[in-house]
Amino acid sequence: MALRLIFPILMFSLVAADEVKVVESRRSIVISRGETDILTYHKAEVPPPEGARKVYRRSGFIHPLKSPKGGVVTGIHPDDHLHHLGLWHAWVKTKHGKEQPDFWNLGGESGRVRFSKLLKKSTSGFTVEQEQLAYKGANKKESVILREVLSIAVDATEEANFIDYHLIQKNVSSEMLELPAYRYGGPLAYRGPHSWNKENSDYLTSTGKKRADSHATRADWCAIFGPTDKGDATITMMGHPGNFDAPQRLRTWPDGKVFLCWTPIQEKPLVIQPDQSVSWKYRIVISDGKPDQAAINRWWAGYRGK
Repeated sequence: MALRLIFPILMFSLVAADEVKVVESRRSIVISRGETDILTYHKAEVPPPEGARKVYRRSGFIHPLKSPKGGVVTGIHPDDHLHHLGLWHAWVKTKHGKEQPDFWNLGGESGRVRFSKLLKKSTSGFTVEQEQLAYKGANKKESVILREVLSIAVDATEEANFIDYHLIQKNVSSEMLELPAYRYGGPLAYRGPHSWNKENSDYLTSTGKKRADSHATRADWCAIFGPTDKGDATITMMGHPGNFDAPQRLRTWPDGKVFLCWTPIQEKPLVIQPDQSVSWKYRIVISDGKPDQAAINRWWAGYRGK
């Protein structure tokens, strides 16, 4: 039976629409509130650091993400994983016909994700088309496997910046895309600032897990916090209960560097048939200070029933 998990795009009203503005340029889309940016989505490819292979350039990701005070809570192109890019997504371990494209690890040059075109812009968000494409055969012929519709809806208050991340992926190829069980990869990944480490940052999940014991556990939400030049800040990511294999398992790191991947195929494999669409829905809340569990539970209660 074809798996079809389609949700409506969530548009919610915590503040007047004119408090949030969306500005598109040739290279990016920036959403801000007043004079403070909330997020930047990259339409154009961002080059890797000087000296790195050009294959690590990429479009179709968000960085920086900022707290209400303007503290940056994402990092890109860290030395240990040049393909980590703020807030992004890609599948890792796959099978497509005779090929096994890896859309995540750009260094292998078997696949990637890229921005394709802007579909819609509103007063508080935007919708873009992206592609997960494979490079097949000895001549590395380009082949689009998944065509994606990514919708970002933003609202903001003094308490927090709220971002809804709604991704629909359609298999536009003639063969099934198999996603076997694997420890990471999927519809949402996050890399923290390079300065966050074991001494100054931590994780907190809805089940009370932290850095040392959160990996491979299931959670409704995961909060990550650390210092910024505007004071402490927290980014809380919530997985919609209607997502495949919800509450999904997490990929986290215990060593001090800050990384999170919502991984619905960590236990259960998934197959996307030709012409089939799957949908993934998350809410990201960025607040100043360390995690306030009462506030997070209140935000989660308002989100889980949507």
